[in-house]
Amino acid sequence: MTTPRGTRANPVKLEVRSVADTSGTVAEGYAALFNSQTDIGGYWLETIAPGAFTRTLRENDVIAVHSHDTGRVVGRKLAGTLSLREDDKGLYFENVLPDTTDGRDLVVQIDRGDIAGMSFAFIATRQEWDETLEPPTRRILECDLYEITYTAFPQYTDTEVGLRSLEHARTERRGQNKVAATHRIASRRARQAQIERGIA
Repeated sequence: MTTPRGTRANPVKLEVRSVADTSGTVAEGYAALFNSQTDIGGYWLETIAPGAFTRTLRENDVIAVHSHDTGRVVGRKLAGTLSLREDDKGLYFENVLPDTTDGRDLVVQIDRGDIAGMSFAFIATRQEWDETLEPPTRRILECDLYEITYTAFPQYTDTEVGLRSLEHARTERRGQNKVAATHRIASRRARQAQIERGIA
């Protein structure tokens, strides 16, 4: 079964600058922020751990698109038109925008503030849930990153994938609790058997 991708966004201001040696304009900013708690529709609070993108940046290609539309690609890591790196703040990117309608429009839209931030599409591969809090908290420790996207609505709106992940975490925890309980019962029975045989 294919794991559906989640999308997340942040409202950090973007910038554009002209670069003479590439004959183009570069958009730059942060596609994700570390340790920044976000409310996911009231269902849970989520943070991204530093280093969550380390493996995926080393192993995977990533594209930059407009509005999560993979038919509107404006940069690609393997093509050298998109660079991504982690720093203390989060996932920083530089995107040499193409001389296309989308590329030219993005320069104007970012400069005017019409495009208010970035989003990214990912699948969490390692995460931690804490259900002792209300709402629960989720910390993404590692993920597969597929795209970053320019968006007019930098909000965390996708809850379906995370809710499935939360239910999986609960099921997994119930299984672990059941195994632990079985071990505790077996240990008590073994100890009782020793006592009954006079082996203290």
